[in-house]
Amino acid sequence: MPNTPWIDPLYRGRFAPSPTGPLHDGSLVAALASWLDARAHGGSWLVRMEDVDGPRCVPGTDQVILNQLAACGLVSDEPVVWQSRRGALYQVALDRLIASGRAYPCACSRKDIEAALHAQGLARERHQAPVYPGTCRPERGGLQGQAPRAWRFHLGEDARVDWTDARLGPQTQDVAAAVGDFVLKRADGLWAYQLAVVVDDADQGITHVVRGEDLADNTARQILLQQALALPTPRYRHTPLVLTASGEKLSKQTGAAPLDLTEPLTALNRAAAVLELAPAKGSVPAALASWVTQWASTIGAPPRSAPSAPPS
Repeated sequence: MPNTPWIDPLYRGRFAPSPTGPLHDGSLVAALASWLDARAHGGSWLVRMEDVDGPRCVPGTDQVILNQLAACGLVSDEPVVWQSRRGALYQVALDRLIASGRAYPCACSRKDIEAALHAQGLARERHQAPVYPGTCRPERGGLQGQAPRAWRFHLGEDARVDWTDARLGPQTQDVAAAVGDFVLKRADGLWAYQLAVVVDDADQGITHVVRGEDLADNTARQILLQQALALPTPRYRHTPLVLTASGEKLSKQTGAAPLDLTEPLTALNRAAAVLELAPAKGSVPAALASWVTQWASTIGAPPRSAPSAPPS
């Protein structure tokens, strides 16, 4: 068989929900898109529970999510991984960054950061996190006798990142201007999402990340961490969002209802419509096989003669 880009046994994708509540229509879009992309490439699809923020996670929701996915024919090709069990890996990565001068302790509270920005005459947009001004950077005196609260990533002189998203096209972000030195380990001792996701993607050999467009803003920070840790950068595709009637992203915070899976194909058809795929009838496996063919055509691959059915 010729070595074609759409038949890629080395392709490894993933769906990484946070078990803070059941899946809803918006999260099913990302799950379906990531599964279809993996199947269209002839690769593997993994599920990872991003429960690193333990206080926000609801006990038992991880199993609820796995049951919801299974009802939709979406089953991980490998054992599910939980971030909460992987702290040792994150510590190794942080230690490497500290040793290379790319991470430093920070004593600043949110109030301190706001005060420092105000003193510099810098404002921030409403609902946007403040840009860290580098108060505790080693070259600026470090902690100056204060107790450390968190660990931050030390941006280099050039923090501009350019990348190409498979759906959104060319992207660029100056991380210094948009975020500043970002947190790697929080003041409460929990691991920050940015470090955990980069370590996990590399450890699991993830080659393609397909996720919601609301996470596109994280990509530049993750690429910088990958570069600092000498880790490979996956290919990224950010999918359309499901919006509320007021135009907000559908989420648990905006009152998204849990998926009604009394008729799984109905929920899957709603997700497929967001991805601009034609509606399907019949069984869930047949619908998924049809959408694999449609998805392959959107990424420039000819239809496969036998699209992979979901794992049994």
